[in-house]
Amino acid sequence: MKTLIIGAGSDLGVHIDGAHIGPVQLASDLQSFYKGDKLSFIQDESILKSRNLSDRRKNEYDIDKFNTSVYKAIVDNYNKEDIFPILLGGDHSVAVASALASAKKYTDIGIIWIDAHGDFNTFDTTITGNIHGLPLAAITGYKNHELRYFHDGNTINPQNAVVVGARSLDPAEKDNLRYAGVTVFTTEDIKTRGVDAVMNEAFEIATKRTKGVHVSFDLDVIDPSLAPGVSVPEFDGLTVEEAMAINKNIVNHFDHVVSYDLVEYNPLRDIDRKTEQIAINLIAQIIKNAEKKDKYGKIDLTQHQAEQYKIKIVPPKEEQTETNPGFKIVPPSEPTPEPTPTETITQPPVETPQPTVEPTQAETPQPTLPQLDRL
Repeated sequence: MKTLIIGAGSDLGVHIDGAHIGPVQLASDLQSFYKGDKLSFIQDESILKSRNLSDRRKNEYDIDKFNTSVYKAIVDNYNKEDIFPILLGGDHSVAVASALASAKKYTDIGIIWIDAHGDFNTFDTTITGNIHGLPLAAITGYKNHELRYFHDGNTINPQNAVVVGARSLDPAEKDNLRYAGVTVFTTEDIKTRGVDAVMNEAFEIATKRTKGVHVSFDLDVIDPSLAPGVSVPEFDGLTVEEAMAINKNIVNHFDHVVSYDLVEYNPLRDIDRKTEQIAINLIAQIIKNAEKKDKYGKIDLTQHQAEQYKIKIVPPKEEQTETNPGFKIVPPSEPTPEPTPTETITQPPVETPQPTVEPTQAETPQPTLPQLDRL
């Protein structure tokens, strides 16, 4: 399937500057291996950004204007051909445009929101007035209609919405999530249950009676000691390996995924380009697999793109420069190492029994939100 990269360079949803530069930097990095179509939207530099602590609707008009342009561009491209949109933010308020554009195209979709925050405040419950803390509520139709006035389709059913990696929720925001029926998996859930268990359940919820899933990945889900380049860091986060495992699980469910965001990269707060390296590897993995999807959304492993964009993660080094950012995209011509005899021996036994009977509804209880009480 044809991919479309959308750079949504806006940080109007947060009082910290810098996230609007993130998409520009990442799009520049992608030029070494991505030759597909790109769109770029940058906030008007003449805007006087509000930072007033008493302003509970910071930059609302300008955010709506920006998101309207992004939304219409994605919808227009959907109408022309089958595409897989990959949006690079920008603060997380830009996801209102991308998620609702996919909802317009597919009518009924679920959403998986990978984020240290719930982003489920309303204009009544927000403490900071930063609109990047309100987008998921707007996307799922829970108040905040002012942020989606440009959308004339369905909102996403909150019972098909899942937050993954939450560890910083406002008290009133927790109530909003409960009332709306959104499922929340905390960072602690990932640490105790494992990535695969959490993500498999997240996709089970998001795909129930839907026609696809929009994934929105906020880099602040990763611990800021490992990924410092975000505007609002929250400590005790995920490791880089866990973040990559989440992305791999998304790829494993790619027949359901219809669009993807990667947001909140702030180059002004990055150190030694650590966060940039992580972001590029996440995006490259998505591009590689998106281009293997056929027009029905299935992964076609026979296509030429199956061997493109192999990714090798290189740990950041002190000597990194602009020409050596600390990550490497392995060219298709580089051979994949054959497994050694030791690797073959350690494979799981063939006789491992596979489940043959689907668990009953009684055996698989519906997800609840008791974990919110622990935050």
